[in-house]
Amino acid sequence: MDFFYSIVGFFVTGGPFMYPILIVFAVGAAVAVERYLTLTMVTNKNQSMWERIQPVLQEGDFDTAREMTGSDDSSISQLLGMGLARQGAVRRREDIEIAMEESMMEIIPQLEKRTPYVSLASSIATLLGLLGTIMGLIQAFTAVANANPAEKADLLSASISVAMNTTAFGLMVAIPLLIAHTVLTAKTGETVDSLEMASLKALNVISGKAKRRFEAEAA
Repeated sequence: MDFFYSIVGFFVTGGPFMYPILIVFAVGAAVAVERYLTLTMVTNKNQSMWERIQPVLQEGDFDTAREMTGSDDSSISQLLGMGLARQGAVRRREDIEIAMEESMMEIIPQLEKRTPYVSLASSIATLLGLLGTIMGLIQAFTAVANANPAEKADLLSASISVAMNTTAFGLMVAIPLLIAHTVLTAKTGETVDSLEMASLKALNVISGKAKRRFEAEAA
């Protein structure tokens, strides 16, 4: 209980800038949690879909694969669906690859959206903390200028101590948000890498099957 009261005291004595820092933390944390849950769900869906569709692709049953991607809303289905749609109409590997790259350009912004806001919240919290400290120091020196000379030293040290609370709180907010941003960026990168790997494997299978079919028809 004493620890709780000490935290409340620390927050209250920090001044008005503590409240906007707290709001920034709430917004940044909410975005971080939402993005982490979303990326986790996307990863799980993609992994599940890839495990189901990979054997179908290996068998060369592209019609079934198209039906599977058409009835699924995962990112990997969107990616593979674009390539499979071209597979039935063109023979060139380059055309299928371009179609899948186009789909990837649509998927990546969806994976990365709002993640930069977490880093922005971290920077804003730090700057608000510094601004609060500077404003507090200005008020402290202004108050000390009109104070009793015998009390100036004690009054100044107390005022500076209170003013530094905003910087400390700003850093306490900024560091976790910065870590969260790094984790989200890494998780997004892993998801993109897995999609690129799946698209390459699917492209190799599609082009390989098409090449063998073309050679058989030519013979």
